[in-house]
Amino acid sequence: MRRRRPYQQLGGIAVLLGLAMGSGQAIAQDIPAGDPETLCGLPALARIQTHVVQPGETLEAIAAQYGLIPSTLMGLNPALQQGNVSNGMSLQIPPYNGIRVTVPSGTTWQDVSRQYNVRADVLFEVNGCVRSPAATAFIPGVNWSPSSAATPSTLDDSPINGYPLSEPVEVAAGYGWQIDPISGEVVFHSGVDLAAASGTSVLAVGSGTVAFAAEQGNYGNLVVINHSQGLQTRYAQLEGIQVTVGQQVRQGQQVGTVGETGLVSFPHLHFEVRTNSDLGWVAQNPANYVPQTSLVRR
Repeated sequence: MRRRRPYQQLGGIAVLLGLAMGSGQAIAQDIPAGDPETLCGLPALARIQTHVVQPGETLEAIAAQYGLIPSTLMGLNPALQQGNVSNGMSLQIPPYNGIRVTVPSGTTWQDVSRQYNVRADVLFEVNGCVRSPAATAFIPGVNWSPSSAATPSTLDDSPINGYPLSEPVEVAAGYGWQIDPISGEVVFHSGVDLAAASGTSVLAVGSGTVAFAAEQGNYGNLVVINHSQGLQTRYAQLEGIQVTVGQQVRQGQQVGTVGETGLVSFPHLHFEVRTNSDLGWVAQNPANYVPQTSLVRR
């Protein structure tokens, strides 16, 4: 394998796509070229289902049935905002966690992105790839609160709030759009690269189920863990893997060791956080869940 400088890995990571984990196998998703508005699925608000409450059902049980948190259902169903459900009640069920908001005329996706701290490209896709927001929009990954001041998920209610190494280290490459210093191209880095020596223990940041544990192309040796609330974490470029598919792991449990496998040139852990949606597993900024992974060089 031709060795690259550390920052050259961005070009390789930029082409890593989501994993479909239905059978525990990695599936590359091919995105065809064309008009984005003809390629996107229905907007999230057009995919809302109806659930009729049955005897004995609770708000928590209904939310869990659809892979949601209770506050998501409370936000879309004002009758639930006291936390009670009654037999025969008809509930609106969104495809994933988030809130429905009213958008002022003339607002752009960049405006909405800044207000709710959600990437503009994610908002664009989740809402059907319309060029400008409609009067109402769906904001994924934001919790409804009784004060109506919608805030992103906090560490207190997140199932992932550990750190993937035994101690914080330098972030060698951050998350998001950036310019490749070699090619000059704008590339998207779907996670963060944490600089650490080969053999360093890699730890699960939260309890969950191992969905994938094997070699996977540019990721090298990869472990994928599915958590509650539709969250997923990925640990890539590993030297060794110490878990198996289907295994239940706890926060802080060792899942592998730092390595130099895949499309890389120096030892590090490539760490991702993703959320489940009809679009697949959508990459999120790990720093929103694990603050120590923010890009602060020492």
